[in-house]
Amino acid sequence: MDAKVRVGTLLIEERPVMAKVLGLESEPYTGNWNVVKALDSFALDHKIHDAGWNFFFMAAEIKVRIFGAIGETNIRRALQRILARVKQQGFNCLEVTGIAANRFLGVPYATVSAHSRHIQQRCLLDAIQVRRRPQSDAERARG
Repeated sequence: MDAKVRVGTLLIEERPVMAKVLGLESEPYTGNWNVVKALDSFALDHKIHDAGWNFFFMAAEIKVRIFGAIGETNIRRALQRILARVKQQGFNCLEVTGIAANRFLGVPYATVSAHSRHIQQRCLLDAIQVRRRPQSDAERARG
C-alpha cells in the first residue's frame, strides 16, 4: 500500500477475469482498487485494444477538496471519496487528472480531480445495472 499517486496515475478495480485477459501489473492501493504499474492511459488503451476490449473515458470530472497540505494520506482520503462515487456509477477504472495545493485565508487545502474510465469487452458502454453487477454475473449475462 505504498503506491505513490500523481497526475496520470490509473487505478483499476480488482476483477480477476479482466486482470487475466489484460495481464496488467498492479499493486494494492485501497479496498479492492489497485494502482496500475508502468502504464499511462495511452499505453493501457493500446494494451486493452490489442486484447479486443474497449477503454471508455467519461467526460465529467470528479473533484474533491480536502483540508491540509498535499501528502499521501490526504491524497488517499480524497481518492477514497472519489472512488466511492466511481463505484456508485459502476465504473471500474479511474485516472487522476489533477492534484493542486491552495490556501484560503492561510488555511491549506488540496483539490484532487479525476475522470472515470471503464474497461469492458463490448464496444457500447453497458448500462449502469450491468456495470454494477459483479464481474461473473456480467459475463454470464453477455453469454
